[in-house]
Amino acid sequence: MAVVVDASNCTGCGACVEVCPCEALSVPDATCVVDEGACADCGACIGECSVGALSL
Repeated sequence: MAVVVDASNCTGCGACVEVCPCEALSVPDATCVVDEGACADCGACIGECSVGALSL
């Protein structure tokens, strides 16, 4: 199971994208998007999200 994004909380800041070792996250518009096939469920991005928009 990949990281889940709460789009109502995501600010699109991109901090999670910078720390993802799998390059599974992107912010094409104003909200983070997860490539579920690339996500390794490591959770590195979760602690980086200042608004708590990411979870496993």
